[in-house]
Amino acid sequence: MRDNAKDPQRHAERMARKQRIMRERIASAQNEQGLLLVLTGPGKGKSSSGFGMLARALGHGMKVGVVQFIKGRRETGEEAFFRRQPGVEYHVMGEGFTWDTQDRERDIQAAEAAWEVVHGMLQDPSFDLVLLDELNIALRYEYLDLDRILDDLQARPVMQHVVVTGRHAPQPLLELADTVTEMTVVKHAFKEQGIKAQKGIEL
Repeated sequence: MRDNAKDPQRHAERMARKQRIMRERIASAQNEQGLLLVLTGPGKGKSSSGFGMLARALGHGMKVGVVQFIKGRRETGEEAFFRRQPGVEYHVMGEGFTWDTQDRERDIQAAEAAWEVVHGMLQDPSFDLVLLDELNIALRYEYLDLDRILDDLQARPVMQHVVVTGRHAPQPLLELADTVTEMTVVKHAFKEQGIKAQKGIEL
């Protein structure tokens, strides 16, 4: 740490300047609308972040919907928890990992059935937040028509939030999104040490 960074007076002056800047930004941000958020990248935490926002929305008394693509064979802690909460509509629509199913037509049918559920939610203004878990994987393998997905997302109720997770988010979705976060890998227990998925962490 630089010596001048430790000076209490310089620190106080720096934080006062930052406070003024942040207060100005907050004061000027007056628009309210539903957001499209995309959580992508190879790192762990995309779905976990999405479910964190789901919990936050429920804390505000909001109605939420969950549709999980791809995933489907393993029981998870988030499913067990959120299915018990009022104000949650939860659908697990996947057939499992693509390397397990090894059946493209079946995966396409599962993804299309899942999108029909999503389409209904995106037309229903009573849903305040919709989580589309692993949708990006279905788009990467072209199980769904990207243009239709983008059109449906744009046509949703103006105050409805949508969170999309999964690796390899397509560029047109990134361009449409209001907020994009890319998770990176620094180290992973499975790859580095061969540790299997753990309850409460991955399951």
